[in-house]
Amino acid sequence: MSSQSNQEGQVVELTYRESIRAALEDSLEEDHDVVLLGEDIAAAGGPFKTTDGLLDKFGENRVIDTPIAENGFAGIALGMAMTGLRPVVEIMFSDFLPVAYDSIAMQMSRLRFMSGGQTSAPVTVRSSGGAGGRFGAQTSSTGESWFLQFYGLQIAVPSSPQSAYGLLRTAIRENNPVVVFEHKALHSLKGPVARGDSDLPEIGKAETLRSGSDVTLVGSLLMVQRALEVADDPEIGGIDPEIIDIRWVRPLDLSTIRKSVEKTGRLVIVEEQYHDGGWGASVLSRLILDGTTFSTPPICVSMPEILISHSPVIEDATIPNHERIKDALIRSMEA
Repeated sequence: MSSQSNQEGQVVELTYRESIRAALEDSLEEDHDVVLLGEDIAAAGGPFKTTDGLLDKFGENRVIDTPIAENGFAGIALGMAMTGLRPVVEIMFSDFLPVAYDSIAMQMSRLRFMSGGQTSAPVTVRSSGGAGGRFGAQTSSTGESWFLQFYGLQIAVPSSPQSAYGLLRTAIRENNPVVVFEHKALHSLKGPVARGDSDLPEIGKAETLRSGSDVTLVGSLLMVQRALEVADDPEIGGIDPEIIDIRWVRPLDLSTIRKSVEKTGRLVIVEEQYHDGGWGASVLSRLILDGTTFSTPPICVSMPEILISHSPVIEDATIPNHERIKDALIRSMEA
């Protein structure tokens, strides 16, 4: 990808992958305290080429290759943050995040609280996940709900080139730790991206991508794109779905979802995760506890309780697909 200058209001056509690189480039240019750490991110340009060319532009003191020791270099990043830097850590696959569990969940998330607010932890942790790439059971999880129990963390889930750019820029500027879950299957998705600082997204704010009157459809990551495709399918019989991109798993924007459900009376949640312990279950539980009423029972479209297979046929059948989402919309309208 050719380098694009960071001009206020500049709109360029980029892929999801290029948007991530653009956000990193603009953040490195904006703040000299920003540094990148990760496996093969320097000369190799990253496992998914999201850091391609950044070593040549910013040098080895700011784009740093690490050993294959995720918990170690995540801990080093926390130390860097405590001394005034603003590190961005790349964990190659989301499935490898548990290796760095202690540094992220037990240390980063609790530092501000345990220091009585005297010390912050401005660390951004990036990782790519998601099925569909034939990577097998150990490298195909999205993982965005794995850290829901840790209130000191914020969790972003970009679903488009624009959100990949904006959410990452916001995360890097934040003085508290943010984990950004990217999706491997979105890397080649193209779209317009407004580069610059004037309209960066707010932390904890969902986005309504399509206004509708019949049913609220909430998704994250790849599932947002699949929801948008289903909304244009004539086979849904004129159903008018309102589509909400959750964008942040923590904090959850329940207000936007609740207002939509109050309008439509119906809810379909789509996530590339198991239902138990997922953000979808949390959304549904909180809405019910708040007394939200539904015209028909809510529907959750999620992963079946099996591991992701290396078999293409089985893998494709495991991920929530067009037909399952379409069927859920149609069922949601049944009295």
